[in-house]
Amino acid sequence: MTTTTDQEAALRIASGRKPFVEPLRLGERLKELRLANQWTLEDVSQRTGLARSTLSKIENDQISPTFTAVQKLINGLGIDLPQLLTPPRSQPRTMGRRDLTRRGDGQHHPTPTYEHELLSCELAQKRMIPFKTIVRARHFDEFSEWVRHDGEEFLMVLDGEICLYTEFYEPLTLTAGDSIYFDSDMGHALVSVSDDDAVVLSVCTPADA
Repeated sequence: MTTTTDQEAALRIASGRKPFVEPLRLGERLKELRLANQWTLEDVSQRTGLARSTLSKIENDQISPTFTAVQKLINGLGIDLPQLLTPPRSQPRTMGRRDLTRRGDGQHHPTPTYEHELLSCELAQKRMIPFKTIVRARHFDEFSEWVRHDGEEFLMVLDGEICLYTEFYEPLTLTAGDSIYFDSDMGHALVSVSDDDAVVLSVCTPADA
């Protein structure tokens, strides 16, 4: 049950008084809770009813949450106010990490259009997600909808030739050695146009990396 003291604390947050808000590091605490539960901003948006852009601004200390927003966070995430106000834990420093993936030893995730092989799977809390993909699709109409996900993506063609379809641009042909960097929340799809299935290397970053 929320106490009067808790309500007063939340109201001080909503009032935007900098001496109170800044030491709390509320945005950093919200991000810590979200990542601990492996939630995306979209997941939290659906749970709380707060817009993804609003959540991003809270996490990056660009805005102070209103009392209503605090209540939505508490109710949607299934936590109480003290949990939300607990200072974030200091993240341990990571130095000298490495993760070797031998050829073919990644995690394979086949789909009707792609065969993904996730690389460097042993490292947790990576700032990048690398994977190799065999592009099985031969026609754009094999996709029922655009592929899209948070963040940005770097893609390089390792073998063969692909046609990259994107939501806001004309289709683009890329051959072995070509690379492209794009916003991956823009709808996109890859199709092999070479005799054999093309192979690409992708490196993705989440929006909040």
